[in-house]
Amino acid sequence: MKRRSFLTNTLLTTGGMLVRANRAPAFIRQDRQRPQLPCGVQSGDITANSAIVWSRADRPARMLVEYATTESFQNAQRITGPAALETSDFTARVDLTGLPAGQRIFYRVRFQDLAEGRAVSEPVTGSFTTPALSKREVKFVWGGDVCGQGWGVNPEFGGMKIYEAMRRWQPDFFIHSGDTIYADNVILPEVKLDDGTIWKNLTTPEKAKVAETLAEFHGNQRYNLLDENLRRFNAAVPTLAQWDDHEVRNNWYPTQILDDPKYTVKSIDLLAARAKRAFLDYLPLRFDPLDPERVYRAYNYGPLLDVLMLDERSYRGVNSPNRQTVLNDESAFLGSAQLQWVKQRLLQSRATWKVIASDMPIGLIVKDGATNFEAFANGNGPALGRELELAELLRFIKQRKIKNVIWVTADVHYAAAHYYDPAQAQFTDFLPFWEFVAGPLNAGTFGPGELDNTFGPQVKFTGIPKGMKPNRSPKDGFQFFGGVRIDGKTEALTVSLHDIAGKQLYSVELLAQR
Repeated sequence: MKRRSFLTNTLLTTGGMLVRANRAPAFIRQDRQRPQLPCGVQSGDITANSAIVWSRADRPARMLVEYATTESFQNAQRITGPAALETSDFTARVDLTGLPAGQRIFYRVRFQDLAEGRAVSEPVTGSFTTPALSKREVKFVWGGDVCGQGWGVNPEFGGMKIYEAMRRWQPDFFIHSGDTIYADNVILPEVKLDDGTIWKNLTTPEKAKVAETLAEFHGNQRYNLLDENLRRFNAAVPTLAQWDDHEVRNNWYPTQILDDPKYTVKSIDLLAARAKRAFLDYLPLRFDPLDPERVYRAYNYGPLLDVLMLDERSYRGVNSPNRQTVLNDESAFLGSAQLQWVKQRLLQSRATWKVIASDMPIGLIVKDGATNFEAFANGNGPALGRELELAELLRFIKQRKIKNVIWVTADVHYAAAHYYDPAQAQFTDFLPFWEFVAGPLNAGTFGPGELDNTFGPQVKFTGIPKGMKPNRSPKDGFQFFGGVRIDGKTEALTVSLHDIAGKQLYSVELLAQR
């Protein structure tokens, strides 16, 4: 798209309302308090010609967005977005469409007070780069697990430092691999550390108990945005977000009835519905018009990369010993509809690399109690239970000769690189592939975990020492993010794992198969 066409294009908001371009913003009154944007701005779900822009007001207000291809905002488009109201905790978003590919887009957000007069906030700015249509270097980061195990935002420590380290990496986008919040974890004002010093958290009323009401889930989402590093990161790097268990409660599954005195609401389905509404309100997702609550989706980032975002929480069966011998509702993990969707998206992909973003790891054993399992893995041996879905997908990839597929994940609170080799596996009908694990971003460190030999994983790197005391604080430095760089000329993909300061701990280059 030519620059002139971009500057005259008409846009649609996510609510479907037609918006007239070049509408002037309301007059900014100086004689009253203006609306505030306490959570900053963020962008997400970017494509070559579109992106979501998100923000939150502190009162009922109308979202106003300007955007341009220059930082000076010369010839900026001005659009009027939706109202931010109590039902969404005053959050709002617009879906910018008709953007030029391969272009840095600068935007600024204001809110106009709806209750009294037409006072307008000061602007808050952000930017993102749309994917190019030609082969060009692509860089992204990923990780998960934020403000878990009681380790919250600590200004004395410098806040959530890892977000600043990721921002300095200058990625094109960020994959949030789940556990965006810990709705089931209380955050206390102070935590005594092993060395006798005190870890001091910012606190809010919503973090004083487990989240049960929609307001409490909204408050958990708001809490993370108290951190300056996260707000600065969000303004510079688009997010592709998925969810896992702690957005609701540890190890939850549909239809579960809780036997937990901390909860007055016992239905996990009711808690999950409220939690998902808060998740959708606060993360910059583009809503599917046919299924507005759907979390799994895919994105193309030019000729070099397709990203498939999975949802391994919403469609699973009951957590069990996971030893079923046939695929059915009890052994479901992705569910049949999502599994078929993954196959078709991989089959249709023309990108060199296909990255599957999984909110849980493949070969690491994640227990739920003494006998039940949380993830795919259920112990050594043939493919059983939830592993049957994975075996079917891996067999499909091999049969259809789909090349250059890697997996990225988080969840287990340490960094690792695993190579899956059919020559070492119990189930052997698949092509070798890599899985990379990152996180936590600001939570307790655990692990390393035990691997299941069903798909033949080999540990190539682990970011923490064996025998480490569990639930280490961020102060100990064992916080990790992953980075991926695809060379625009050679198409080689390099994966690296980094610590809280951004130091590279491990790197491997993978050559594209033709």
